[in-house]
Amino acid sequence: MSASRTAVRLITLLFLLAGVLLLRKPLFGQAIAAAPTRFSVVIQGVAPGKGADVILIPGLASSRDVYASEAKLLTAGYRLHLVQIAGFAGEPAGPNATGPILSPVVEQLHQYIVDNKLQKVPVIAHSLGGLLALMLAQAHPEDISKLLIIDTLPFYGLVFNPGATVENIAPQAKAMHDQFVAIPDDQFAASQPLFTNRLVKDPEGARQISASSIASDRTVFANAMLEDLETDIRPQLAGIKTPTTLLFPYEAAQGSVADVTSLYTSAYATMPNIHLVRIDDSRHFIMYDQPAAFDKAVQTFLKPQTFLKP
Repeated sequence: MSASRTAVRLITLLFLLAGVLLLRKPLFGQAIAAAPTRFSVVIQGVAPGKGADVILIPGLASSRDVYASEAKLLTAGYRLHLVQIAGFAGEPAGPNATGPILSPVVEQLHQYIVDNKLQKVPVIAHSLGGLLALMLAQAHPEDISKLLIIDTLPFYGLVFNPGATVENIAPQAKAMHDQFVAIPDDQFAASQPLFTNRLVKDPEGARQISASSIASDRTVFANAMLEDLETDIRPQLAGIKTPTTLLFPYEAAQGSVADVTSLYTSAYATMPNIHLVRIDDSRHFIMYDQPAAFDKAVQTFLKPQTFLKP
């Protein structure tokens, strides 16, 4: 197999796992005065005390702009804290350039919530962001009132096979990491159009993914991906009591409704207070493929004392 074909195959696998959206254009808003070092936050919406606070976390290598359209619909009534992880989508890598990423990000999210007096805040999170939110709910249950996660698995190795474990996919995960770091920039860029349609049906969303995927720091991207594959929080799910709604996509090309639904229901079988909601005719980026359904889900989730039910 040629180097270019190997690169294309590797990149396709990575993005199927991660659901990457990398956008260069910054979302208009007010940056916080003292940003944490592991991520930045842009605040939009009403003044403090004039509406409920909401934290929104994007996925692996994604920009906060993944929520741009939804944010426009929420700013009149909410104070939005739009997160972007350092090293993703053009954000300087900072301390994420070396060492662990996920757990330090979780701890800084906790500190951000404490410092800004946001305890019991609703959190909306996509893909890897959903994993971070679940880790936060497990470590600091007092931080989150309720959680809306979008196409997140508690262990991403399950996309390989239902019997996957951290141990038995470790060699493959490490090989993917090393090859991903080593791919020349031109091969990385050339491979982008070949997988964008696997992530999102919406043409503009696909264009943004293809055009912006090289914006992330490659090392941070690869290391976060590897940590994702090495993290299995299924043993902790039974202890996460936070009311949680999971949105997951379905389209006929994926297989039967029963098989796709089983992947998510089995993965979250031990977690109490979780409701799974299927969004049809969508791929990984539900907010692009089904914006009306996504907005309905978000608006319902944010209603006081409610979260989505199937």
